[in-house]
Amino acid sequence: MNRLTLTLVTALAPAAWGTTYLVTTELLPAGHPLLAGLLRSLPAGLLAVLLARRLPHGAWWGKVLVLGALNIGAFFPLLFLAAERLPGGVAAAVAGAQPLIVLGLGALVLGERIRPASAAAAVVGAGGVALVVLGPAAALDLCGLIAALGGVTATGLGMILTKRWGRPSGVGPVAYAGWQLTAGGLLLLPLTFAVEGPPPALDAGALFGYLWLATAGGIIAYTLWFRGIQRLPVIVPGLLALLSPVVATLLGVLVAGESFTPVQVAGIVITLAALIGGQFAARPRGTPATTADPSAAPVAVR
Repeated sequence: MNRLTLTLVTALAPAAWGTTYLVTTELLPAGHPLLAGLLRSLPAGLLAVLLARRLPHGAWWGKVLVLGALNIGAFFPLLFLAAERLPGGVAAAVAGAQPLIVLGLGALVLGERIRPASAAAAVVGAGGVALVVLGPAAALDLCGLIAALGGVTATGLGMILTKRWGRPSGVGPVAYAGWQLTAGGLLLLPLTFAVEGPPPALDAGALFGYLWLATAGGIIAYTLWFRGIQRLPVIVPGLLALLSPVVATLLGVLVAGESFTPVQVAGIVITLAALIGGQFAARPRGTPATTADPSAAPVAVR
């Protein structure tokens, strides 16, 4: 698979996550955000593990717990707390800072050199997202801001460690995603029942919404996402994450009948320009267009 194809396939993950807001507001019962996170992760993760018929071994038990906690178990509660304490636009604007966080963590943990062009693309992309999602009524809440920053930092660190640790020899991307979804879901299980209590009665729309989140937004998206993280320069998926608020905004206009302003159009154009420019900035000079499969030459860890 060449670099362009891999990038486009990886981009399907944040595009799928961009549907979460519409599905949540239109189909799911209100007041149960942790239940949505639990049903998005645990059933899909267990199904993937059963299908792959592979379990972690040795040191990978601990690593999967760390990755599942960062990418799923910590991210979902912090995301939902931010959504409750902040307007959606402010929370999404904070999420737009993730490429900058990934760049910084990549330099600290992986020793990757920060390229000025990549840093510029991250800054411009974050500004574009802010134009798309921020409105004049945006309000700030310190607890909400801390939760939002904590969430994007957790997933940023999860991306970096996913890149550093790779995956064990002979383990495919479905099993690898299933491990993390299951670990994160098990961490969410007691928290969900402690905070929200028993689940409410669900109608057909809610069942479809949870099914969508568990499949397209769960196992499929995370399988593509983790594979892309391992095979692409770390800034590439960091920038692709900006697609999520853009897709959410477009769906709000096309499906929910929300208004769309010239400022938002400009923000989308700026964000897409940053995404495209960032891909060229991240391409190593003189490297071939194809990318090796990391499962063929895994990181030497067990």
